[in-house]
Amino acid sequence: MTNEVEEIKNKVAESGLVSIDLKDFYTSGTRVVIDMKDHLFEGLILKEKDFRLFVKNEDWSKYKNNLVTITSTADAIIPTWAYMLLSSELQPYAKKVVCGTPETLETILFHETVTEKLNPEQYKDKRVMIKGCGDIEIPASAFVEAVNLLKPYVKSIMYGEACSNVPIYKSSRDTAGLK
Repeated sequence: MTNEVEEIKNKVAESGLVSIDLKDFYTSGTRVVIDMKDHLFEGLILKEKDFRLFVKNEDWSKYKNNLVTITSTADAIIPTWAYMLLSSELQPYAKKVVCGTPETLETILFHETVTEKLNPEQYKDKRVMIKGCGDIEIPASAFVEAVNLLKPYVKSIMYGEACSNVPIYKSSRDTAGLK
């Protein structure tokens, strides 16, 4: 009877798999929604004179360094100039101003940070795992952006976790693969 212990192999480490967690591209900061419905007369129309008075009297400095989205949850036609006017007032204070839903804001923020900070050349000829689960909700568009940036450089792209992944792309030059 031998007392040999079989060596445990870390197949993930041996595979050369590199993990990317898109939560690392999250833009920190306070998110604020300005809803145009709050400035409609009887919830139906935007009166220019009243709206301009609100804009003149508002303390825009309270939005300093915030990530602001201007939206309308009312079923009303909001003139484009109203969004422009709010943006003009917010611009000196807010870190970012967009027009759309909170989801639009996140999409834009992730697009900016992924395209700015993800250097695809550092993943040249690597097998890449883009992590799928986490505590921050990441828009699908961020995953699409990452694939678009990485695909020309990498051997393969997978989604999920090393123990449970979905193959997304495999280069014809990647003959070793994962087993």
